Amino acid sequence: MAAQELSDVKDYPVKVGTFLFTMVEPHPGHEVAYNRWYEHDHFFSGCLVGPNVFAGDRFVATRRLKDLRSTDTNDMTSDPLRGSYLAVYWWLENTDEETNRWNVENVNKLHTQGRMYAERDHVHTLLYDMKWNVQREPTGCTIDLALDHGYPGLVVVAGDVAEGHTHAEVEAWFKDTWLPDAMSKPWGPELVGSGTVIPLSDDAPADVVRAAAGPNRFLQLHFLDHDSAEGWEEGYARIGEAMEASGLAHHVWTAPWQQTNFGTDDFTDQLR
Repeated sequence: MAAQELSDVKDYPVKVGTFLFTMVEPHPGHEVAYNRWYEHDHFFSGCLVGPNVFAGDRFVATRRLKDLRSTDTNDMTSDPLRGSYLAVYWWLENTDEETNRWNVENVNKLHTQGRMYAERDHVHTLLYDMKWNVQREPTGCTIDLALDHGYPGLVVVAGDVAEGHTHAEVEAWFKDTWLPDAMSKPWGPELVGSGTVIPLSDDAPADVVRAAAGPNRFLQLHFLDHDSAEGWEEGYARIGEAMEASGLAHHVWTAPWQQTNFGTDDFTDQLR
């Protein structure tokens, strides 16, 4: 990169501080209607019209991707086939309390207006504080633009810090050991963001299942420039084993996703 170009790289003020992670399962026979409701109404009215929410994206797990999910008993989903759709939203840093209050009041208002969709279940909906991120290329896409970049693949990795250890130790292990190796491989991520749990408000809508994840939980979003199934057996299928071997964290769940195709019914017949 030329010296002039490097001098133009700035630390812009728009940064993700909190992310909303909402994984949902439409009831059988309601896949198309749910998909249309979410992308025509709730994607915007439920989140993006709010203060301090500056980006969002949707992902889908078809059956071919669900078959790659880790199957150990976990609190992310009670069944590997549950959790077909995922929406992720970025909130500006240092605004989580204000935005969360607006979000709860807004969704409760949408309930009173009859603008919610009953034929679906929340599988895992929770707020996370974005603690750190790593990008493969220093001048590549930043975490703040990740949801607008249109990454074709996403892998969600969840784990718990082991007793006697800290989030800082787990962060160092990922940054110094696992990620440098993974990012050098064809199956590896281009960008990774990692967050810790922010509890839901007591008056959050009743249909949002209270997640069991506690303060030791970390949840990571691994953005890929390729299909998330590529190189799965040599790559993400082994991340849990690597985490356990480190002695620093216990693996909870790993799951691949792909982009939805807004404005279509694509993939609605490939979920089960």
